[in-house]
Amino acid sequence: MIFDAPAGKNPTDQMKVLGQPLDRYEAAAKTTGTATYAYEWRDVAPDFAYGYILGAAVSKGRIATLDTLAAERAPGVVGVVTHRNAGKPGVGKFYVHRMLAAPEVDHYHQPVAVVVAETFEQARAAAAQIRVTYDRTAGRFDLEAQKGSAPIPPQGEFGGPNEKQVGDFAAGFAGAAVKIDETYVVPDQAHCMMEPHATIARWDGDRVTCWTSIQQMNWGTRDLGAILGIPKESIRLISPFIGGGFGGKGTVQIDLALAAIAARVVGRPVKIALQRPLMFNTTIHRPKTIQRVRLGAGRDGRLVAIGHESWSGNLPGGRTEPTVASTRTLYAGANRLTVMRLATLDLAEGNAMRAPGEAPGLMALEVAMDELAEKLGMDPIELRIVNDTQVDPEDPNKPFSTRQFVRCLREGAERFGWSRRDPKPAQKREGEWLIGMGMAGAIRAGKIAKAGARARLERDGRVIIETDMTDIGTGSYTVVQQTAAEVMGIAPHQVVVKLGDSSFPETPGSGGQQGAPSVTAGTYAACMALREVVANKLGLNAPDVAFAGGQVVSGGRSVPLGDAARDAPVVVEDHMTFEKMADAYQQQTFAAHFAEVAVNAYTGEARVRRMLAVCAAGRILNAKTARSQVIGGMVMGIGAALTEEMTVDRRFGFFVNHDLAGYEVPVHADVPHLDAWFIDEVDPTVSPVKAKGVGELGLTGVAPAVANAVYNATGVRVREYPLTLDKHLDRLPAMA
Repeated sequence: MIFDAPAGKNPTDQMKVLGQPLDRYEAAAKTTGTATYAYEWRDVAPDFAYGYILGAAVSKGRIATLDTLAAERAPGVVGVVTHRNAGKPGVGKFYVHRMLAAPEVDHYHQPVAVVVAETFEQARAAAAQIRVTYDRTAGRFDLEAQKGSAPIPPQGEFGGPNEKQVGDFAAGFAGAAVKIDETYVVPDQAHCMMEPHATIARWDGDRVTCWTSIQQMNWGTRDLGAILGIPKESIRLISPFIGGGFGGKGTVQIDLALAAIAARVVGRPVKIALQRPLMFNTTIHRPKTIQRVRLGAGRDGRLVAIGHESWSGNLPGGRTEPTVASTRTLYAGANRLTVMRLATLDLAEGNAMRAPGEAPGLMALEVAMDELAEKLGMDPIELRIVNDTQVDPEDPNKPFSTRQFVRCLREGAERFGWSRRDPKPAQKREGEWLIGMGMAGAIRAGKIAKAGARARLERDGRVIIETDMTDIGTGSYTVVQQTAAEVMGIAPHQVVVKLGDSSFPETPGSGGQQGAPSVTAGTYAACMALREVVANKLGLNAPDVAFAGGQVVSGGRSVPLGDAARDAPVVVEDHMTFEKMADAYQQQTFAAHFAEVAVNAYTGEARVRRMLAVCAAGRILNAKTARSQVIGGMVMGIGAALTEEMTVDRRFGFFVNHDLAGYEVPVHADVPHLDAWFIDEVDPTVSPVKAKGVGELGLTGVAPAVANAVYNATGVRVREYPLTLDKHLDRLPAMA
């Protein structure tokens, strides 16, 4: 099915099942412990052995000597895999890091060897007997030190140009009545998903099957094929349940690559899970950014100049962190300059982490907007409203498909009680606590991509949907179930959903906030094709047939849906492909985030007391699961604002706090009552289902809302995240 014109009325508009706050499809499996995660498969490879990865002890250099003899002779050891016997593994298309030091070492903890043994304990013990020496070379580990020589890289495959100017920024900024010119720092951050990266790999001749934890099947087969040097058609990935990903499991990581390589070398299925410390320095992370934001406005608050320059670092060949993406589309302004520069750093690869670009970019832009509002003597919400636009600020011929940003701002202000905020900082106190409110706008691209599904009608009237879409805890199973039930006119319990198998029809998977709108569009296409086949088999007039209550109705005749499968199941497969709409419209999602914080005047400790998000993201497919996604993003935003930072040892070049004891994510005690509301809207330009993604919108804008609330509480502006007490303690107002 081709989607090349705005959607009209169709079966999804009934909203009998879609939009309802149904419980998760897989809830019972997860709460009873019967949902099988990557490391838990048993019967698929009963003779599997355990792999344990030994990481490099230096950050840059070359393996000088590598003695594995003692490890090979250790009890239970099946084999030891190094660059000597692994062949020459390639590199995938999306991540640039090499899965094995060969023998050059690119970064700390880059895998040097995989010990394969009968038990995990034997593999770990044997790994400790490997003796490695290195020729260490000087590395680059400090973004600030490399900033001055960082070039503007060529435009990458994923994202817009790294430098763009509209109008005359220099002249516009110079002539502005009110100006802001500040620099903001966002540190390296880790995904810290609950489930570690894990894989079981089994070869059957020249084909490999991997039970793994991965978000995007199509990228996974492509990249694993490139690494192994085999066709993607010879690879099957199975990942029905994923314990969180946040972009860190987008495609092939070292667990998947090395399990497959090790299984090929030793001739046995191999099972690998990454120990938590290895995840921080070996997989990807959100890279540190240094961002300079310049805003120029008239006395009325209208922006006349918007400048956003950003520096990030990466391994050679890596990508920039696209921090300026949100700046290019969020606010009007005639004169605009956005630039991204990329330094070479010898740290683990920086790459996609939840809302790459928008999340750290708004951590700078939305604080700068708060600073500009204060300088203007203007309410921060009103400043954003006067700079609203219904067309792309950089392309006036491209309207937004839907843009209810102002409604998010106004409704959020009303619900949160924004009118009670004192615009003068450090005015409200409760005992030893300073109380403040802050807000920030949010935007996240409403991406969608080609997606397919297979629909099977059984004799009992059940419909089975198969698609390679994954569920990383976001509710993919549930919205697929609801879409199929709505289109086929059956109850949700009559829909069986099978996800996370690369042998199923292809989708873009879970990533970039495009999973739900894409897979529901693919499900819609398959179900509409099934409806047509069913109508024809039952001898009904397809154009005017209705599907409701498990019946197929046309011209006064009503037939049970299952009758079409009386002789054999009816199976159809279709894809939804998208043309023209994304070129004709700027498709984005919007939100307004509000936070109230308390800062202890004596210790500087900051606590979030309450938060609200008001979101506009097209049709909400399931109010319950959408709310869960948004409040999950808000929790992540609290961490980004107040606690999360991967600390670099600039002498030896590694992330020091590489575990969940040293890298502090929010826990229950840090998270107050969170509230999320959705603006009632549909977007007919996105797909027939008229929905957009919402998961990353719950994160973008949260951290700056908290930062702005901390400033309103204390009167101390901190421009380097996280806002830990040491950064403002000596400047807090004195208590009477």
